[in-house]
Amino acid sequence: MTLHPLPHITIETGEKPAASVIWLHGLGADGHDFEPVVPQLGLPADIAVRFIFPHAPSMPVTLNGGYIMPAWYDIRQNDLGIEHDEAGIQASSAGINMLIEQEIMRGIPADRIILAGFSQGAAMALYTGLRKPSPLAGIIVLSGYLLMPEAAAEYSQASLNTPLFMAHGIDDPVVPFALGDSCARQLKAAGYQLEWHSYPMQHSVCPQEINHIGQWIAERLRAISRP
Repeated sequence: MTLHPLPHITIETGEKPAASVIWLHGLGADGHDFEPVVPQLGLPADIAVRFIFPHAPSMPVTLNGGYIMPAWYDIRQNDLGIEHDEAGIQASSAGINMLIEQEIMRGIPADRIILAGFSQGAAMALYTGLRKPSPLAGIIVLSGYLLMPEAAAEYSQASLNTPLFMAHGIDDPVVPFALGDSCARQLKAAGYQLEWHSYPMQHSVCPQEINHIGQWIAERLRAISRP
């Protein structure tokens, strides 16, 4: 199988970016979905960041009657905690890894790259980031969950040094709050550095959450800034 880079949108907050954020959208959306968030994050003007918003491939989604839509993997059950599409997950993860390698080739080291995602994209960010052989600057998991939790042995030892930001809506009817909360508890118990937030919302993002994300990204970039 020949792999090609995922099509994507690029936004740079300044000249000569010193860090990258690869942000994955949710089921049925595309890379444009989170473009408007960039100026809302309130990131420091003295640290230029390259934001990359990939488009997921289109595929039939079993849960939606086989309707073809942008998706990182197939969803076969209402219960998102079981029967994960391993082949689809691995294929999307390979594409995401290509974007990470692209950034490294452009001069951004792995420890200055943040993986972020919402819903399906959040699950993919977590799946990919936990398996990287070198620590990332961070992983942002918004309204997400843990894919293939039985495969925890695949997590790299280096990923324990990757900080995690996880957030979830208390009234989420799509990805139940309990699923996100269980994921956070499992990762904390495994020794991950994890910041957890919950908000009075459904399956979405809110201004307070965006503000917290911006603060967290700024802290990560400050912590790893180089002269």
